Amino acid sequence: MGILNVTPDSFYSKSRIQSEEEILARCEAILSEGGAIIDLGGYSTRPTAVAVSESEEQERLFWALEIIKKQFPEAILSVDTFRAAIAEAVIKDFGVDIINDVSGGTLDANMFNVIAKYNVPYILMHMRGTPQTMQSLTEYDNFMEDIMRFFAEKIRTLTAMGVSDIILDPGFGFAKTIEQNFELLRDLSNFRIFDRPVLAGLSRKSMLYKSLNTDAEHSLTATIAANTLALAGGASILRVHDVKEAVETIDIFMHTYPRTE
Repeated sequence: MGILNVTPDSFYSKSRIQSEEEILARCEAILSEGGAIIDLGGYSTRPTAVAVSESEEQERLFWALEIIKKQFPEAILSVDTFRAAIAEAVIKDFGVDIINDVSGGTLDANMFNVIAKYNVPYILMHMRGTPQTMQSLTEYDNFMEDIMRFFAEKIRTLTAMGVSDIILDPGFGFAKTIEQNFELLRDLSNFRIFDRPVLAGLSRKSMLYKSLNTDAEHSLTATIAANTLALAGGASILRVHDVKEAVETIDIFMHTYPRTE
């Protein structure tokens, strides 16, 4: 899954796309380098990101989707939004294939209804609070148990509504300390109990570059290492900025540990 952000403030500056030419070049790069999914976002969810109105987020997404669908009509598109109205609009108007909700349905009570209505694959991510408050919400009774309970409850609700295509995203960097993020990566195999695909979003995140006293721009090697560990823990999808390197990481991993499913 290649990241395409039509935002001016995403944490990794090279992922910020601001023109039609940049959108087309980024989509071409994702697909030509072996990416299977383009994940489009119009609202930066990095810690302390400035909140964006629903109308502005929708305007950004619609602008990009019109460009992408015209040039790459067969591309599998995921839209990164926690707003149910936007999710419904991009499904109805653009045939978006996947909804990627960083809030796991906690920020918009209607999100699950939209997913059930249109029966699209849903990426269910763990987060607490909002992007603006999440890093003050890192106290847990029992870190892994609390996250597993969150997923169990959400999956139960969704399946009762008829939703079956659920992808789990543990939410690296969302309401978690650096130490908790590494605990999550170490125990990623615990999520196999849910028998659902797991998405790992580790690309160039602060848990990596802060641990190495560097920055997002200089954390590609750390990302490759973390992605390898995620694959070993059972991840089925890697959400990345650097598609070529992630595809090569997957290829080498799969040659070493072939999967039969």
